[in-house]
Amino acid sequence: MDIATLVGILGAFGLVVAAMVMGGDVMIFVNPPSLLIVVGGSLFAALTKFTLPQYLAIGKVAGKAFMFKSIAPEDIIAETVEMADAARKGGLLSLEDKQVSSDFMQRGIQLLVDGHDPDVVRTLLRKEMQQTSDRHNASIKIFKALGDVAPAMGMIGTLVGLVQMLSNMSDPKSIGPAMAVALLTTLYGALIATIIALPLADKLSNRKDEEELNQALIIDGLLAIQAGQNPRVIEQMLKNYLPEKKRGSEE
Repeated sequence: MDIATLVGILGAFGLVVAAMVMGGDVMIFVNPPSLLIVVGGSLFAALTKFTLPQYLAIGKVAGKAFMFKSIAPEDIIAETVEMADAARKGGLLSLEDKQVSSDFMQRGIQLLVDGHDPDVVRTLLRKEMQQTSDRHNASIKIFKALGDVAPAMGMIGTLVGLVQMLSNMSDPKSIGPAMAVALLTTLYGALIATIIALPLADKLSNRKDEEELNQALIIDGLLAIQAGQNPRVIEQMLKNYLPEKKRGSEE
């Protein structure tokens, strides 16, 4: 589990709720009409921007921000060097039963074992890499859409509340509930966008970048193995994907 995502969201909500509690009765911040406008309105408004299957997958996508575990590039490099050693000693067929930590790498190994040309291997793996990136981008767009729509729905709720309030100025009892809707919708929209939707979009974007880097590293490593390059040369080449401080003193 990604502790940073969980702690960040819970911590932000916790501080807001704590401020509400210290200011008095926290229940005054709970208003069903405001929630209906902002939460329901945001979900339906965002739905219009995507296909239904894309939108219904939002729960599974959000789970990646909490549960997804990326493979460290250093581990991929170590696996690649180990495979390069094995391939030099026993040929590419010696990798047929090799088990690795990445499904993407596993599929790439199978392409090598099947004897495909380097151009075919590169094209197929880069196509898969692009398709994966496109799926990630679609998921990121959903949360960015929610982050854009929620504050706007909050403003719509504010206008609804103000209209209700101004149209019933003769009835003092109606002014309070109408004003509550007007103010709380703005609050709810800001909370959804700032604490949930936009941070999750950024976290998923980081996940996408990590996966793209790993996949690019894997492609270069597999092609180098197929070309029969020296394992030490492959290792040094792949270390260019790492930050300089992680590349090792030998450089």
